[in-house]
Amino acid sequence: MRKIYLFFFISLSCLIFSCEEEIEPASFDPQYEFQPLEIGRFWIYEVEQTIHFGENDSEEFSFFVQDRIRSSYANVEGNLVYVVQRSTSEDQSEWVKELDYTIQIKDLSLLRTVNNQTLVALSFPPEVGKVWNGLAYRAEGSDEFEVETMDSEQVKVKQEELDDEVTIRDLRYEVFQKEVGLIEKYSEVVTYCSRNDCLGQQLINGGEKIHLRLVDYGKN
Repeated sequence: MRKIYLFFFISLSCLIFSCEEEIEPASFDPQYEFQPLEIGRFWIYEVEQTIHFGENDSEEFSFFVQDRIRSSYANVEGNLVYVVQRSTSEDQSEWVKELDYTIQIKDLSLLRTVNNQTLVALSFPPEVGKVWNGLAYRAEGSDEFEVETMDSEQVKVKQEELDDEVTIRDLRYEVFQKEVGLIEKYSEVVTYCSRNDCLGQQLINGGEKIHLRLVDYGKN
């Protein structure tokens, strides 16, 4: 199977304790229902990806990603951490493991940690207009995330919405569904040609667009 270029997930890995234990929470807290966490839960996403290598030079890919919670353990702080195995496939008939990452709920926040880089994906309880620092657990700075829309079933988190039409386009969001979890993820981060002969023409000279949409989920 050909190598799938996943810039968004490139070099993704996480540091997992060697003594993982399958530990389940004692009870379910309804305020966390937009991201249920339980060993055996899985999510399959259809992925469309465009990689821009330069001006008029891009390549498109279509494939599937499966995330499955394979185990859990209590970390040194006593928090329950879930280990998620990510696999990829071209047709869902054969899956190839790509990486492991972790998810946990800490301080009323959903933390997703990949390659020792933690993202605060959601803040509980979610409500329209709620803002938090998505990079609160990183040293490099801050990035405001906001609950853009919400109803009884879904929450949409706007991570970035920037397009100056001259130098950069940075559009990112995630959508969570009650009792399901993450159902959609969109990221488009590209740079425009800024030479005098193409300035302001929105000619993309590098970057990537990737769109994940849930096609199946369950528990096994």
